[in-house]
Amino acid sequence: MNRQTKRLLQRQGSLGPDGAPSGMSRERATAEAGRRRQPGQEKAPLGERSVEYIREVRSELQKVAWPGRSEVANYTVVVLVAVVLLTAFIYGLDVGFAKGIIYLFQ
Repeated sequence: MNRQTKRLLQRQGSLGPDGAPSGMSRERATAEAGRRRQPGQEKAPLGERSVEYIREVRSELQKVAWPGRSEVANYTVVVLVAVVLLTAFIYGLDVGFAKGIIYLFQ
């Protein structure tokens, strides 16, 4: 992690002034880093890995900026209008080409 990224994370509150993740002491951060699998070390049991995976997924999902109801409604209208317009355009091309082919072979 470069200096600029570290400063940004500190401003956002993700990192403490000592560079450790906020809400986590330096000792705990080093302990967690020590728990990570080193090359040649055995894998943790499947259940333990699954629980850790679910915990990390939930942690990441809490960081997502979910859209509100009005945003979802607006985006839905935009998508539906775009689909209708593109469908009409493709239908027009299909009819035009079909009539052109029929005209050529008559």
